[in-house]
Amino acid sequence: MTATRRRGAASRAVILDRSLESFPLFRLSDSAEESAIDYSPEAGQRWRALPSPGERLPGTFDQDVYVELMRRYHEAGAPADGVLTFTLHAFLRSMSRRVDGRTYEQLRSALTRLERTTLESDRAYFDATTAAQFSGSFSVLSAVQIDRRRATEREQLGLFSTLTNNEPGDARVSIAAPIRANIAAGHTIAISSTRYFALTSPVARRIYRLVECVRAQGELSWRIPLETLADQLPLIQRFPSHLQRVLQPAHEMLVTTGALRAATIVQESRSWFVQYSLGIATV
Repeated sequence: MTATRRRGAASRAVILDRSLESFPLFRLSDSAEESAIDYSPEAGQRWRALPSPGERLPGTFDQDVYVELMRRYHEAGAPADGVLTFTLHAFLRSMSRRVDGRTYEQLRSALTRLERTTLESDRAYFDATTAAQFSGSFSVLSAVQIDRRRATEREQLGLFSTLTNNEPGDARVSIAAPIRANIAAGHTIAISSTRYFALTSPVARRIYRLVECVRAQGELSWRIPLETLADQLPLIQRFPSHLQRVLQPAHEMLVTTGALRAATIVQESRSWFVQYSLGIATV
């Protein structure tokens, strides 16, 4: 493989903390709901995502920002201090997002939420460095600093007719220590950013990351109660018919892109289950 091809492969790969990916964090709709997410993967375990007072939980845009941050972290060689620097303009371009005043503000808000949203684990989050379940709290980003561009560069603002006070800037963020430690210890999943961003549904993007957690355990199929899957994604719908309407287009998208070979929802007695057959890995 040539150096150019190696760089291309690296830029498509996203290495994620497998433990974090197992838990709900991002609301799959950008509602203003401020309530916490509560999830109990097993008896005696509890996971919570708590928004900062007056703010909402991370949503669909934040989910994409998180994946792009982790892509950059991997591409940078997983720096030991977890620090990433970038311009807001370049970051939005790499996500194939329109660059204007509204998306600059969206990105600033997303980075802030990833720093201020508290993740609480009561014997739920697995710490690969100690091989034990972790009890405590952390956030996705341990620090966020966004500086306005230098005065000499403000002449470029005329290129963006919608900008007023939301000038483009330079960001410096730090990936939190627990996430870095799990990645360094190899407790990870790998996804393709190309495949991820080809999925236009936030629900499909979340399921894609979950099925890769299953693949990382050496499994090629996954059967899960429908209600449990709804909690793990998370989805706010509760009736099986409503959940099926949300999941069906996401499943079709995942099959079309090859992330899944098949996805079916079946009823057994009074219980509903989702059955996945994993597709071919692209990383």
